[in-house]
Amino acid sequence: MKVVAYSIKPFEKEFLSKANQKKHDITLISNPLSLETSVFAEGKDAVVVFTNDDVSEPVINRLGELGIKYVATRSAGTDHIDRDAASRLGIKIANVPYYSPQAIAEHAVALAFALNRKITKADSHCHQFNFINDGLMGFNFAGKTVGLIGLGKTGMAAATIFKGLGCRVIGYDMIFPENDIIEAVSLADLYAEADIISLHIPLTAANRHFISHEALSNMKDGVMLLNTSRGALVDTTAVIQALQTGKIGYLGLDVYEFEKGLFFEDHEQDHVKDTLLSQLMQFDNVLITPHQAYLTREALQGIADQTIKNLDLWQQNKCVGKACVCAKNCRAAAG
Repeated sequence: MKVVAYSIKPFEKEFLSKANQKKHDITLISNPLSLETSVFAEGKDAVVVFTNDDVSEPVINRLGELGIKYVATRSAGTDHIDRDAASRLGIKIANVPYYSPQAIAEHAVALAFALNRKITKADSHCHQFNFINDGLMGFNFAGKTVGLIGLGKTGMAAATIFKGLGCRVIGYDMIFPENDIIEAVSLADLYAEADIISLHIPLTAANRHFISHEALSNMKDGVMLLNTSRGALVDTTAVIQALQTGKIGYLGLDVYEFEKGLFFEDHEQDHVKDTLLSQLMQFDNVLITPHQAYLTREALQGIADQTIKNLDLWQQNKCVGKACVCAKNCRAAAG
């Protein structure tokens, strides 16, 4: 199968090469997919994309004109793809349903630890030979209540870690998995009881701005909020106001509502910076990482393996099974 893979980072190449074993003719390019760069798909059977690629209806239409039959995303989430447009043109879509839920869960917990113990502030002070402990006080995780929204593989991996720290773990999901780690609660009870809230749900039209002014108003004062899922799950303006009032005491983000065209690139020299993100960075109780929760060797190999497997099955005219996210299947994927 002839394939062009967009938004390829240097660190991905070895994993894709290992997974592919020269089975498919894959052109790797660093450019993100857009109307302009869709020209690289000419003569190909499939395109491979990532979360910040433009796979909107106009781009899908262009890919269809170029003869593309398949779109494989190197992610669990598919909110960046217009699946209805693809379905209309008969273009099949596949994702990576899961790769290393531990990678995402561990990053969420890392954000929580770093925020609580003010690791970045302490490190900055120590690099300046300032070893005063003032302003570095944290709390014990043991005995705290952690509320997990979304109990798929990543949510369950996070639950196991927090439980191991001695936390009471409560969770909310439309489908609650049977387990002896998490206590099932209503969303209202989760907001009212959780000291720490972590998001592990996909982005859909229905849950855009899941964390809204109203949701925040029902949380504990000083709550710790973590998001390693999708940026638009959180209303950034509402969160900034909650930080200003002290409703949010700690905010850890690996994703950002308006990260498209921003994350995964170096914008240090930009004269004009993103206004909302700049506001967030003014708070010393906010920790932001650049959508790197997936970035472990194990996760990258898992993503590459599943992506190549999807191409293998399509080449054999077979369904990709659980990786199928064509519009008719309406499978939501957390990521």
